[in-house]
Amino acid sequence: MNNIGEPWMWAGFIAFVIAMVALDMFALGGNKPRRVGVKEAAAWSALWFCLALAFNGLLWWHLDGSVGREIADQKAIEFLTGYVIEKSLSVDNIFVFLLVFGYFAVPPEYQRRVLLYGVFGAIVMRAIMILAGAWLVREFAWVLYLFGFFLVVTGIRMLVMAEHEPDLAKNPVLRWLRGHLRITEQYHGEKFSAVKDGVRWFTPMFLVLVLIEATDLVFAVDSIPAIFAITTDPFIVFTSNIFAILGLRALYFLLADMADRFHLLKYGLAMVLTFIGAKMLIAPWYHMPTAASLAVVAIILSASVVASLVATRPTGKG
Repeated sequence: MNNIGEPWMWAGFIAFVIAMVALDMFALGGNKPRRVGVKEAAAWSALWFCLALAFNGLLWWHLDGSVGREIADQKAIEFLTGYVIEKSLSVDNIFVFLLVFGYFAVPPEYQRRVLLYGVFGAIVMRAIMILAGAWLVREFAWVLYLFGFFLVVTGIRMLVMAEHEPDLAKNPVLRWLRGHLRITEQYHGEKFSAVKDGVRWFTPMFLVLVLIEATDLVFAVDSIPAIFAITTDPFIVFTSNIFAILGLRALYFLLADMADRFHLLKYGLAMVLTFIGAKMLIAPWYHMPTAASLAVVAIILSASVVASLVATRPTGKG
């Protein structure tokens, strides 16, 4: 069963996403500059994780009663595996967010709003890309092997370039914006533009937002093909991806001050992409069970996290 999403399920999930984004934007101080503390970030991260698990449980319960236990079990493990993979790959976004915020010296109290808009834009972009990808896979099954080859190449490239830090000053998007728009030197609060002497100027915050959106677009090109290695069900692909994105902002604020302690995680993410790509390429000869894929991904990520913590542990020397 390659498509479990009924119209009411799609409508209900989209309504849930819109409600959560609106709640964050309007009811929880989304328009007020403030710094997000670690405790708040941890609470939101835990909430998003619990919501994802609750959604998976409800999905299993619905499918168990409507199409049977076997399909319910299969779709539940597909969602969980897809969510873990997308959540893990989103960590790479955090390293780039830190680079962008550091380059533009964005005050901590202004970071929350720009990430909120970034998440909203990411949801829209990924929805379009997921639907396009699902159509491609349905019409041209061989595209999965193209995805696999792309992921293997991307994973190897990430391994080689893991210690390379991009030079934002040479970023083509940033150079184009600076060459074609009027950019103020100073921030104007959280505003993306301001009027000076009757002329519209864009603020550095606008450049930050564009780079955040461009970053997610680039990473989506990697992560969306990865989940198609787990399932081609559009509803599972969409919901697991969106849940990972919704929790991205909280995860950023949780890890921002200790990202240096997880520098080896980049190697783990590269290995995950390479593994998933290889899994797609060998599918005609061997179909790896989804549960086995989840176990391999969990082992790779756990090992890279532990290795990072061991490598950066305090030595105790003064």
